[in-house]
Amino acid sequence: MAKTASKTAGETTGTKLIEGAVIRHESPRSARLLDKAFALAFKGLVYAQIWEDPVADMEALQIGPDNRIITIASGGCNALSYLTADPAAITVVDLNTAHIALNDLKHTAIRHLTDYADVRRFIAEADHPENLVTYRERLAPHLDEETRRYWEGRDLVGRRRIKAFTKGVYRHGLLGHFIGIAHKLAKLYKIDPAEILGAGSLEDQRRVFDERFAPIFERKLVRWLTNHPASLFGLGIPPAQYDALAGEQRMADVLRARLEKLACHFPVNDNYFAWQAFGRGYGKSEEAPLPPYLQAANLPQVRERLDRLDLRHANFTHVLRDSDAGSFDRYILLDAQDWMTDEQLTELWTEITRTARPGARVLFRTAAEPSLLPGRVPDAILGHWDYRTAESETATLADRSSIYGGVHLYVLKD
Repeated sequence: MAKTASKTAGETTGTKLIEGAVIRHESPRSARLLDKAFALAFKGLVYAQIWEDPVADMEALQIGPDNRIITIASGGCNALSYLTADPAAITVVDLNTAHIALNDLKHTAIRHLTDYADVRRFIAEADHPENLVTYRERLAPHLDEETRRYWEGRDLVGRRRIKAFTKGVYRHGLLGHFIGIAHKLAKLYKIDPAEILGAGSLEDQRRVFDERFAPIFERKLVRWLTNHPASLFGLGIPPAQYDALAGEQRMADVLRARLEKLACHFPVNDNYFAWQAFGRGYGKSEEAPLPPYLQAANLPQVRERLDRLDLRHANFTHVLRDSDAGSFDRYILLDAQDWMTDEQLTELWTEITRTARPGARVLFRTAAEPSLLPGRVPDAILGHWDYRTAESETATLADRSSIYGGVHLYVLKD
């Protein structure tokens, strides 16, 4: 009974945090209902892998040994990858109970699976039957009670959640299921998305995309499906962000342009985001691309620096509010601001400005191309920050995930 009560309390806290961030209470009833539907979908596992490029991030943020970072957790990959740049500390924050449990499990696997092959099998391949034994014997004893309760609990169809690591965890979660549906839709038109992963050059990738993928976005079914905000919940896009993403264009055209960048602008042999999108998991060959934290050469450093991570189940703004002035100098907001009202943005940037150390940098992404801050955050606050246009454009072009309209960098003025 005590376990059930505790589980309910944890889930309730997570749900309230998400609803508080997503639901636009001042909006019409129809918009609020969509927001509530998204909040319900988002309370489970959404991202088994984060969809922002940590290499582009680290270049733009210029992370070094003295930096104190605060970032949204999501699937946890980027916070772990930032450790390769040797920062002093990283505070990792998320509203989502499932994401916190996933981050904790990844941290525990890296700490206690000392052989690289074991780490790769459990986290990168994440589809071996023996991973269940690895979890029970080598990881579960080191997890806190709440994380164990999550992974040993059951999903909506009654399966224990930890079994996702025996069947390909990257096929699970809201995004994993969305990609799976997209693959099934492609196969209706006799297209195998994995075909592009066999391309030997950028020219071959372009040919496959133009001949096989591009025509799908002209199909009436695809245009009809993508014309509804709920159709993109699987990408983690709430209704408010859907409007920003679409702008004046048809959503099918926007999605086609983003997929084109993913498919054609970066070699697939150096882009693990392409493998996730077109192959539904990381490649299994030794040469297959992986996030920095999962690369064999980097893992010892990541393991050595794990204690610099501070994982918190909380609202990002609230964590800043409870922090001292001058606590951080690197802020990574992912695309969370696309969800926010002007009031929430102002509160967030008030706390960022108060807690920022000299030389602080803030990095975030937007569904649309331009920064969303001018005109929404008061000049008295935003005036403390310098928008780095050239560096933002460079980061946008370098982001191999390719799903965002813009990557934006602000630097605290002297």
